[in-house]
Amino acid sequence: MYPLSKRYHVYVLDPRNQGLSQRVDYGTRISRFSVDLKEFSEHLGLKSADYCGWSMGASVLWGYIDLFGTKGIRKAVFVDEPISIYSHADWSEQERLDAGGMTTSPERMVAAFTTGAPTNSLVVDLKLLERVMAKDSPFFVNSESFANTFIKNDPNAMGKVLFDHATNDWRDVIRHKLDVPVAIFTGEYSNALPSQRWMQSVIPGATLYAYTKAEQGDHFLMFKNPFKFTDDLRSFLER
Repeated sequence: MYPLSKRYHVYVLDPRNQGLSQRVDYGTRISRFSVDLKEFSEHLGLKSADYCGWSMGASVLWGYIDLFGTKGIRKAVFVDEPISIYSHADWSEQERLDAGGMTTSPERMVAAFTTGAPTNSLVVDLKLLERVMAKDSPFFVNSESFANTFIKNDPNAMGKVLFDHATNDWRDVIRHKLDVPVAIFTGEYSNALPSQRWMQSVIPGATLYAYTKAEQGDHFLMFKNPFKFTDDLRSFLER
């Protein structure tokens, strides 16, 4: 946020029940988060803006575009989000790679992420857990420490939206509804890399930024290498 705010007016939206947003017992699903984003944009009076979604935020953007189209979106940026987290049993391995499927059991994935329940690589992609534990960037350590001090997430609320999040398949939206300039960020540490390449292949003119391992190319690349990310994002937005 800090390097971006030197050149842009930056808004960061905490979805309901996450971050510093209000705790409520309703609307905990991606479609409602997408409507929240629409209402937030209307509240600000935004006629045109660039939208960037990281992780689940990319799914919120795909839901927004599915419901409302791309009017008001000048450019869209997606950071390392599988297109379908749930890997269907009748998929071929190529279909799984193209979609980014990373779990065969949404319930067990949610339990692993919210309660630390034991899991294995046949149930969920362990690379994400490994990379969040790798404190290999001072920027990442700083941002994580700041967040942990001021933000208290609710694991139960997170679990509710994570299940809904995991079971959505956005391939039709990506194939048919993205008619604005798109940038995709991912990296060599991410098991979602094949799906991000598939996304680039079906979106006309999409730009793919695939960070190397030396460039901290994992699911947290924007936190671990913020200045490179800011430079690359600016080059895309100002092109």
